[in-house]
Amino acid sequence: MEGNLEGNFLFTSESVSEGHPDKVCDIISDTVLDLCLSKDPQARVACETMTTTNRTVLAGELRVPENCMSSNGKELSLDFKNEIEMSVRKAVQNIGYEQSGYHWKNMVVENHLHGQSPDIAMGVDAGDNKEEGAGDQGIMFGYACKDTNVLMPAAIHYSHKILQSLAEARHSGKASILGPDSKSQITLEHSHGKPVRATSVVVSTQHVEEASQDDIKDLVRKHVIDVLPEGWMCEEERFFVNPTGNFVVGGPDGDSGLTGRKIIVDTYGGSSPHGGGAFSGKDPTKVDRSAAYISRYMAKNVVAANLADKCTIQLSYAIGVSEPLSLYVNTANTGKISDQELSKILRKEVDLTPSGIRSRLGLNNSIYTPTASYGHFGRAPNEKIEGSFSWEKTDLANQIS
Repeated sequence: MEGNLEGNFLFTSESVSEGHPDKVCDIISDTVLDLCLSKDPQARVACETMTTTNRTVLAGELRVPENCMSSNGKELSLDFKNEIEMSVRKAVQNIGYEQSGYHWKNMVVENHLHGQSPDIAMGVDAGDNKEEGAGDQGIMFGYACKDTNVLMPAAIHYSHKILQSLAEARHSGKASILGPDSKSQITLEHSHGKPVRATSVVVSTQHVEEASQDDIKDLVRKHVIDVLPEGWMCEEERFFVNPTGNFVVGGPDGDSGLTGRKIIVDTYGGSSPHGGGAFSGKDPTKVDRSAAYISRYMAKNVVAANLADKCTIQLSYAIGVSEPLSLYVNTANTGKISDQELSKILRKEVDLTPSGIRSRLGLNNSIYTPTASYGHFGRAPNEKIEGSFSWEKTDLANQIS
């Protein structure tokens, strides 16, 4: 970040689309998670995905109902394996991959998922004299600020919105020259700490072979201008679309993908610290995911309550221990009360045990596939689906203000 004492600086964030190889993997991993939670809301899931040319590989550990397991209790049943494969193929089809190098119908699906380690289960499960513990040790961060109406940093927010707009046009048939794989990157100028305009915009998007780069740039420009606030568009010489030239071969055929490799895209675009844990494919006993969600919930409600203009929250946990080891609040000298007082209020109002987080946010539902692309934060909850982006609600603001 470039800056001076007046708070004038440039800051850049990037996003990737649902068709990016790593995002394909995140979507597949969360598709498997949602399937398992539909079988049992208490399912335990750690699903990793790797993709390459016409091949998708699943690996990890599950605890699912007995009828989903083979007679030895360690391997998945054939019927459940088939159900997983059908779900994976459907997820890839929904993204739009019907290309010779990666096709939902023709790709090989390898499933190496198996039963969860009893040692991990023993540490996490509740017992007669023991509350349910965290699924792992680690640190998690949440963040909110007043850059945008959804209380997200502007650079990552608009990077996501550009790619969402292009994807919607592609799915509707209005932008049939585009392919599923794309990336965006926006540099914003900040004056006195507030974003005021874009100084550069970069978009790389997969396309059909017969499309001209001029046509692609004209199409993308319209979406960028529509997404950015009025007057924010950068100068034409700082607007880059497919700067390396053709982008016909993309997705897992162009680059291999892995679950969990876009953790900055998934969160705050570099505007906040990151604990290092990925989200997709993990059930909500894994505090890498659930505690990051409750941290965002608390930070957003602090800002929504006008207790601060920006707020960073950190939580830490130990595997098998229910209560967090620490709660840290930093409002960057914008708070109306002290950070220490805010910490006390939040500890009083919010149950930060894994079971308390899941209960408050409704995280045992099949809600995760939509989170896997275009960011886990700054999204609108679907009121018809319990738990859908529940960490974006501001129902705590009145209680803490």
